[in-house]
Amino acid sequence: MLDWLTDNKIPVGAAAADVFDFLRDNAEFFFEGMSNAMEGLIAAILWLLQTPHPLVVVAFFVALTWVIQRSWKTCLFVFLGFLFILNQDYWEETTESITLVMSACVVCMLVGVPIGIFAAHKPKFYTYLRPILDLMQTLPTFVYLIPAIVFFGIGMVPGLIATVIFVLPAPIRLTYLGVSSTPQQLLEAARAFGATPNQVLFKVELPYALPQIMAGLNQTIMLSLSMVVVAALVGADGLGVPVVRALNQVNTKLGFESGFVIVVVAIMLDRMLSKGDQK
Repeated sequence: MLDWLTDNKIPVGAAAADVFDFLRDNAEFFFEGMSNAMEGLIAAILWLLQTPHPLVVVAFFVALTWVIQRSWKTCLFVFLGFLFILNQDYWEETTESITLVMSACVVCMLVGVPIGIFAAHKPKFYTYLRPILDLMQTLPTFVYLIPAIVFFGIGMVPGLIATVIFVLPAPIRLTYLGVSSTPQQLLEAARAFGATPNQVLFKVELPYALPQIMAGLNQTIMLSLSMVVVAALVGADGLGVPVVRALNQVNTKLGFESGFVIVVVAIMLDRMLSKGDQK
Protein backbone atom coordinates (compact mmCIF):
# COMPACT_ATOMS: atom_id res chain seq x y z
CA MET A 1 0.00 0.00 0.00
CA LEU A 2 2.87 2.33 0.74
CA ASP A 3 5.09 1.09 -2.07
CA TRP A 4 4.70 4.41 -3.89
CA LEU A 5 6.24 6.15 -0.86
CA THR A 6 9.17 3.81 -0.39
CA ASP A 7 9.85 3.70 -4.13
CA ASN A 8 10.46 7.45 -4.05
CA LYS A 9 12.69 7.49 -0.99
CA ILE A 10 14.58 10.73 -0.32
CA PRO A 11 18.27 9.87 -0.97
CA VAL A 12 19.58 10.99 2.44
CA GLY A 13 22.16 8.22 2.75
CA ALA A 14 23.28 8.48 -0.87
CA ALA A 15 23.72 12.25 -0.57
CA ALA A 16 25.78 11.86 2.60
CA ALA A 17 27.94 9.19 0.95
CA ASP A 18 28.53 11.45 -2.06
CA VAL A 19 29.60 14.32 0.20
CA PHE A 20 32.06 12.14 2.11
CA ASP A 21 33.44 10.66 -1.09
CA PHE A 22 33.96 14.16 -2.50
CA LEU A 23 35.74 15.33 0.66
CA ARG A 24 37.92 12.23 0.73
CA ASP A 25 38.99 12.72 -2.87
CA ASN A 26 39.45 16.51 -2.86
CA ALA A 27 40.40 17.51 0.69
CA GLU A 28 43.01 14.88 1.51
CA PHE A 29 45.63 17.54 2.33
CA PHE A 30 43.30 19.15 4.89
CA PHE A 31 42.51 15.90 6.70
CA GLU A 32 46.16 14.86 6.62
CA GLY A 33 47.16 18.15 8.23
CA MET A 34 44.43 17.82 10.83
CA SER A 35 45.51 14.26 11.57
CA ASN A 36 49.13 15.32 12.07
CA ALA A 37 48.08 18.14 14.41
CA MET A 38 45.87 15.81 16.45
CA GLU A 39 48.58 13.17 16.65
CA GLY A 40 51.06 15.78 17.88
CA LEU A 41 48.65 16.98 20.58
CA ILE A 42 47.89 13.44 21.71
CA ALA A 43 51.57 12.46 21.76
CA ALA A 44 52.52 15.54 23.81
CA ILE A 45 49.85 14.99 26.48
CA LEU A 46 50.57 11.26 26.60
CA TRP A 47 54.28 11.97 27.10
CA LEU A 48 53.50 14.33 29.99
CA LEU A 49 51.35 11.72 31.71
CA GLN A 50 53.42 8.59 31.11
CA THR A 51 57.03 9.78 31.29
CA PRO A 52 57.14 10.80 34.99
CA HIS A 53 56.66 8.29 37.79
CA PRO A 54 52.94 7.62 38.38
CA LEU A 55 53.11 9.06 41.89
CA VAL A 56 54.50 12.32 40.48
CA VAL A 57 51.48 12.57 38.16
CA VAL A 58 49.17 11.74 41.06
CA ALA A 59 50.80 14.47 43.16
CA PHE A 60 50.28 16.96 40.33
CA PHE A 61 46.57 16.18 40.06
CA VAL A 62 46.14 16.38 43.83
CA ALA A 63 47.91 19.76 43.85
CA LEU A 64 45.72 20.96 40.97
CA THR A 65 42.65 19.85 42.91
CA TRP A 66 43.78 21.91 45.90
CA VAL A 67 44.34 24.99 43.71
CA ILE A 68 40.83 24.69 42.22
CA GLN A 69 38.81 23.48 45.21
CA ARG A 70 40.76 24.40 48.37
CA SER A 71 39.29 21.31 50.00
CA TRP A 72 41.43 18.66 51.67
CA LYS A 73 38.52 16.20 51.45
CA THR A 74 38.40 16.49 47.67
CA CYS A 75 42.19 16.18 47.49
CA LEU A 76 42.06 13.03 49.61
CA PHE A 77 39.34 11.59 47.38
CA VAL A 78 41.38 12.25 44.24
CA PHE A 79 44.47 10.71 45.86
CA LEU A 80 42.58 7.57 46.93
CA GLY A 81 40.98 7.32 43.48
CA PHE A 82 44.38 7.26 41.79
CA LEU A 83 45.65 4.72 44.32
CA PHE A 84 42.68 2.50 43.40
CA ILE A 85 43.58 2.80 39.71
CA LEU A 86 47.20 1.86 40.45
CA ASN A 87 46.02 -1.03 42.61
CA GLN A 88 43.90 -2.38 39.75
CA ASP A 89 46.89 -2.05 37.36
CA TYR A 90 45.08 0.25 34.92
CA TRP A 91 47.49 3.16 35.02
CA GLU A 92 48.53 3.03 31.35
CA GLU A 93 44.95 2.72 30.12
CA THR A 94 43.86 5.54 32.45
CA THR A 95 46.53 7.93 31.18
CA GLU A 96 45.51 7.09 27.59
CA SER A 97 41.87 7.87 28.36
CA ILE A 98 42.79 11.09 30.19
CA THR A 99 44.87 12.03 27.13
CA LEU A 100 41.83 11.55 24.90
CA VAL A 101 39.69 13.61 27.29
CA MET A 102 42.24 16.43 27.60
CA SER A 103 42.79 16.54 23.83
CA ALA A 104 39.04 16.76 23.26
CA CYS A 105 38.82 19.54 25.86
CA VAL A 106 41.55 21.56 24.15
CA VAL A 107 39.91 21.27 20.73
CA CYS A 108 36.34 21.78 21.94
CA MET A 109 37.10 24.81 24.11
CA LEU A 110 39.28 26.47 21.46
CA VAL A 111 36.53 26.00 18.88
CA GLY A 112 33.38 26.07 20.99
CA VAL A 113 33.97 29.19 23.11
CA PRO A 114 34.60 31.56 20.15
CA ILE A 115 31.60 30.13 18.29
CA GLY A 116 29.44 30.57 21.40
CA ILE A 117 30.59 34.19 21.78
CA PHE A 118 29.90 34.92 18.11
CA ALA A 119 26.47 33.27 18.32
CA ALA A 120 25.58 35.36 21.40
CA HIS A 121 26.32 38.53 19.40
CA LYS A 122 24.57 37.26 16.27
CA PRO A 123 21.18 35.74 17.29
CA LYS A 124 20.24 34.96 13.69
CA PHE A 125 23.43 32.91 13.31
CA TYR A 126 22.51 30.91 16.43
CA THR A 127 19.05 30.29 14.96
CA TYR A 128 20.68 28.55 11.99
CA LEU A 129 23.27 26.86 14.21
CA ARG A 130 20.82 25.21 16.63
CA PRO A 131 19.61 22.45 14.24
CA ILE A 132 23.24 21.55 13.50
CA LEU A 133 24.01 21.32 17.22
CA ASP A 134 20.90 19.18 17.74
CA LEU A 135 22.04 16.87 14.95
CA MET A 136 25.55 16.57 16.41
CA GLN A 137 24.20 15.61 19.84
CA THR A 138 21.37 13.27 18.78
CA LEU A 139 22.90 11.41 15.84
CA PRO A 140 24.04 8.00 17.14
CA THR A 141 27.71 8.22 18.02
CA PHE A 142 28.52 5.08 16.05
CA VAL A 143 27.55 6.95 12.88
CA TYR A 144 30.43 9.39 13.50
CA LEU A 145 32.89 6.51 13.42
CA ILE A 146 32.23 5.74 9.74
CA PRO A 147 33.51 9.04 8.26
CA ALA A 148 36.18 9.21 10.97
CA ILE A 149 37.59 5.90 9.74
CA VAL A 150 37.26 6.98 6.10
CA PHE A 151 39.20 10.22 6.66
CA PHE A 152 41.64 9.26 9.43
CA GLY A 153 41.99 5.47 9.48
CA ILE A 154 42.28 3.52 12.73
CA GLY A 155 43.73 4.81 15.99
CA MET A 156 43.45 7.63 18.50
CA VAL A 157 42.77 10.37 15.94
CA PRO A 158 39.41 9.05 14.63
CA GLY A 159 38.38 8.41 18.23
CA LEU A 160 39.26 12.01 19.08
CA ILE A 161 37.39 13.38 16.04
CA ALA A 162 34.24 11.39 16.89
CA THR A 163 34.49 12.58 20.49
CA VAL A 164 34.86 16.23 19.45
CA ILE A 165 31.83 16.08 17.14
CA PHE A 166 29.70 14.62 19.93
CA VAL A 167 30.99 16.94 22.67
CA LEU A 168 31.39 20.28 20.84
CA PRO A 169 27.74 21.44 21.21
CA ALA A 170 28.10 21.58 25.01
CA PRO A 171 30.70 24.41 25.22
CA ILE A 172 28.99 26.25 22.35
CA ARG A 173 25.57 26.21 24.01
CA LEU A 174 26.81 27.08 27.50
CA THR A 175 29.10 29.87 26.28
CA TYR A 176 26.21 31.28 24.26
CA LEU A 177 23.95 31.08 27.31
CA GLY A 178 26.48 32.79 29.58
CA VAL A 179 27.33 35.65 27.22
CA SER A 180 23.78 36.27 26.01
CA SER A 181 22.46 36.42 29.59
CA THR A 182 24.77 39.28 30.60
CA PRO A 183 22.47 41.96 32.14
CA GLN A 184 21.83 44.89 29.86
CA GLN A 185 22.50 47.28 32.76
CA LEU A 186 26.11 46.09 32.95
CA LEU A 187 26.57 46.45 29.20
CA GLU A 188 25.03 49.91 29.14
CA ALA A 189 27.16 51.05 32.09
CA ALA A 190 30.34 49.81 30.42
CA ARG A 191 29.49 51.55 27.15
CA ALA A 192 28.54 54.74 29.01
CA PHE A 193 32.06 54.86 30.45
CA GLY A 194 33.51 54.58 26.94
CA ALA A 195 34.36 50.88 26.84
CA THR A 196 35.22 49.54 23.41
CA PRO A 197 33.52 46.35 22.10
CA ASN A 198 36.63 44.33 23.00
CA GLN A 199 36.68 45.79 26.51
CA VAL A 200 33.00 45.01 26.94
CA LEU A 201 33.68 41.42 25.86
CA PHE A 202 36.76 40.75 27.99
CA LYS A 203 35.90 42.83 31.06
CA VAL A 204 32.12 42.41 31.30
CA GLU A 205 30.66 39.59 29.23
CA LEU A 206 33.32 36.91 29.67
CA PRO A 207 33.73 37.43 33.46
CA TYR A 208 29.95 37.26 33.84
CA ALA A 209 29.77 34.14 31.63
CA LEU A 210 32.75 32.41 33.30
CA PRO A 211 30.62 30.08 35.49
CA GLN A 212 28.73 28.91 32.40
CA ILE A 213 31.96 28.47 30.45
CA MET A 214 33.42 26.40 33.30
CA ALA A 215 30.23 24.34 33.32
CA GLY A 216 30.82 23.80 29.62
CA LEU A 217 34.34 22.59 30.38
CA ASN A 218 32.98 20.20 32.99
CA GLN A 219 30.39 18.85 30.54
CA THR A 220 33.07 18.52 27.88
CA ILE A 221 35.16 16.34 30.18
CA MET A 222 32.24 14.17 31.27
CA LEU A 223 30.93 13.66 27.73
CA SER A 224 34.43 12.94 26.43
CA LEU A 225 34.92 10.29 29.08
CA SER A 226 31.61 8.71 28.10
CA MET A 227 33.06 8.21 24.61
CA VAL A 228 36.09 6.11 25.63
CA VAL A 229 34.32 2.81 24.90
CA VAL A 230 33.01 4.04 21.54
CA ALA A 231 36.47 5.38 20.62
CA ALA A 232 37.96 1.97 21.40
CA LEU A 233 35.94 0.51 18.54
CA VAL A 234 38.07 2.47 16.06
CA GLY A 235 41.38 1.56 17.64
CA ALA A 236 41.74 4.30 20.26
CA ASP A 237 43.73 3.17 23.29
CA GLY A 238 42.47 3.61 26.83
CA LEU A 239 39.96 2.20 29.27
CA GLY A 240 37.52 1.41 26.50
CA VAL A 241 39.78 -1.36 25.19
CA PRO A 242 39.38 -3.73 28.19
CA VAL A 243 35.63 -3.01 28.23
CA VAL A 244 35.31 -4.03 24.58
CA ARG A 245 37.54 -7.06 25.20
CA ALA A 246 35.40 -8.07 28.19
CA LEU A 247 32.26 -7.79 26.07
CA ASN A 248 33.73 -9.93 23.29
CA GLN A 249 34.93 -12.56 25.77
CA VAL A 250 31.89 -12.31 28.09
CA ASN A 251 34.44 -11.70 30.85
CA THR A 252 32.57 -10.37 33.90
CA LYS A 253 35.73 -9.86 35.98
CA LEU A 254 37.48 -7.74 33.35
CA GLY A 255 34.31 -5.81 32.56
CA PHE A 256 33.64 -4.77 36.16
CA GLU A 257 37.30 -3.93 36.81
CA SER A 258 37.60 -1.59 33.85
CA GLY A 259 34.07 -0.28 34.33
CA PHE A 260 34.72 0.73 37.94
CA VAL A 261 37.96 2.42 36.94
CA ILE A 262 36.07 4.51 34.36
CA VAL A 263 33.54 5.48 37.06
CA VAL A 264 36.32 6.47 39.47
CA VAL A 265 38.04 8.61 36.81
CA ALA A 266 34.75 10.31 35.94
CA ILE A 267 33.93 11.13 39.58
CA MET A 268 37.46 12.38 40.25
CA LEU A 269 37.44 14.73 37.28
CA ASP A 270 33.96 15.96 38.18
CA ARG A 271 34.95 16.68 41.80
CA MET A 272 38.12 18.42 40.67
CA LEU A 273 36.28 20.90 38.46
CA SER A 274 32.83 21.33 40.03
CA LYS A 275 32.44 24.46 42.14
CA GLY A 276 29.81 23.22 44.50
CA ASP A 277 30.07 23.16 48.27
CA GLN A 278 33.13 20.95 48.74
CA LYS A 279 34.14 21.98 52.28
